[in-house]
Amino acid sequence: MIMDYIIKNFKNGEPIFLSEIPVESKDYLRQEMKRLVDIGRLERLYNGVYYLSYKTILGTKGKVSIDSYIEKKYLKMDDKTIGYVTGLQLANMYGFTTQNPSCYEVCSNEATTKQRKLEVDGYTIVVYKPVVSVIEKNKSVLQFLDLMTVIDKYSEVSGSELNWKLKRYVETVELDFDQVKEYLKYYPDKVYKNIYDGGLMSELV
Repeated sequence: MIMDYIIKNFKNGEPIFLSEIPVESKDYLRQEMKRLVDIGRLERLYNGVYYLSYKTILGTKGKVSIDSYIEKKYLKMDDKTIGYVTGLQLANMYGFTTQNPSCYEVCSNEATTKQRKLEVDGYTIVVYKPVVSVIEKNKSVLQFLDLMTVIDKYSEVSGSELNWKLKRYVETVELDFDQVKEYLKYYPDKVYKNIYDGGLMSELV
């Protein structure tokens, strides 16, 4: 039974992609998913993506987890890294700003254009094409270089406090500066200035 498999393998709010359900007949799967939506066991996010029908503790209709959707669609595939969070959300994650982003920004190998804005269940997702294909080994480096592209725009701290936060960030992600040197050529010249202003230039020498 498809529903038994779904209940066993998926949590409330977790997006269910058709490709995650092992069946021989895709036609049968689509028909069965439609039936489960019709009887109220599943919700359809959009064609090919579903989630379990459930109630929240407040008794309201549960929604899909946008974080889980982004993770599955743009950041991980078959347990392999294919993307990363970027932009204001990245700056917020590491304490450079208290601003809450109005949209989710990700760089992903799934991107087919340089930049694409999508609306998913009331949320805005901006998907960027990475400068090179994202893998686990280069994810932190590309994220760091993205951050250094916008740090002057988003950071609410400066001077010694900025330098301290950047050094702590570099240590947290165990940044490989040999790789930073390798990928710098794909980024605008202002990244050099921002690295210098951030007190990290000695790492590149």
